[in-house]
Amino acid sequence: MKFLKYIFFLLLIAVIAVAIYIAVQPNSFEVTRTRTIDAPAGVIYNNVADFKHWEAWSPWVEQDPTMNIMYNEQTKGVGASYSWTGKDGNGNMKIVNTNSPKSIEHQLQFEDYDPSKINWTFTPTNDGKTEVKWQMNSDNVPFMFKAFGLISGGFDKMIGPDFERGLEKLGSIVTKEIRQYNIEVNGVTEHSGGYYLYNTTSCRMEDFDKKMQEMFPKVGQFVAKNNITVSGSAFVIYHKWDEENNTVMFSCAMPTPDRVVTTSGDILTGQLEPFKAVKTTLKGDYSNLKEAWDKGMKYIEQYNLEFDENGVALESYVTDPMNEPNPAKWITEIYMPIK
Repeated sequence: MKFLKYIFFLLLIAVIAVAIYIAVQPNSFEVTRTRTIDAPAGVIYNNVADFKHWEAWSPWVEQDPTMNIMYNEQTKGVGASYSWTGKDGNGNMKIVNTNSPKSIEHQLQFEDYDPSKINWTFTPTNDGKTEVKWQMNSDNVPFMFKAFGLISGGFDKMIGPDFERGLEKLGSIVTKEIRQYNIEVNGVTEHSGGYYLYNTTSCRMEDFDKKMQEMFPKVGQFVAKNNITVSGSAFVIYHKWDEENNTVMFSCAMPTPDRVVTTSGDILTGQLEPFKAVKTTLKGDYSNLKEAWDKGMKYIEQYNLEFDENGVALESYVTDPMNEPNPAKWITEIYMPIK
């Protein structure tokens, strides 16, 4: 009997010692994971900023497919929230601050414990990708969480792998999303023509994108500075496409309702006469434009139409990438002149 009391006493001391050891563990923790994703910051931000997108990439939904998720009426923006019940307990999360497309701050509430902070940052890199940082921290860790953390080898080992898996899935989803595209040959149409402001240059084909990115802002700045009304989408007119000599001559233009008299040597005014064309619409990234042109030219050949070598070939950029970060939603209309 004395032996049993001795064993019980030792166990009691061990339990107290363990409890004290757990209690004196730090009251705060921070777990951070980063991943570079080959997608614009705005696209990734939009996937994180709306809770309805979380099910597709959340590591916790993957671990518990039976999890019951309940969305509030508002799922994005400050004040948005959702809650869940699962095999590991209940919780809720809400958005407390946003800075589109740079950062998002969440508040995570698990059971009746004090809430933790979740912070996201989205930093564009020089090569067009985005560094995504997912961070969780708390300044008041409850006793049970300290115990779980110790058993798991620390909060970083307990939470970090989930963050890594979530970022991996998020990256896979957004890169697949931005690569979607569709090409439709709309057939023969009449382009209405009209007045426009433009600048013109020629360059090597490999420098075309860079040159266009330099030229359009100059036209836009001229328009803004002089309070000129724009009557449609920005477009490019191809004057010469010389693959043999690897050169292209083109104009970057913005349509206006009336003729504008310019005094600038760089920005000129022009007028397009109405012309007959085969119209092709691309919904997707500009990297698919060549395929869209090829399909349009194939249509011309298939229906025994004649491409007008001296006509106006142009691309009209219906969607402004500054307003829509997702390339899969960019709409470009191509007009191939025919006789």
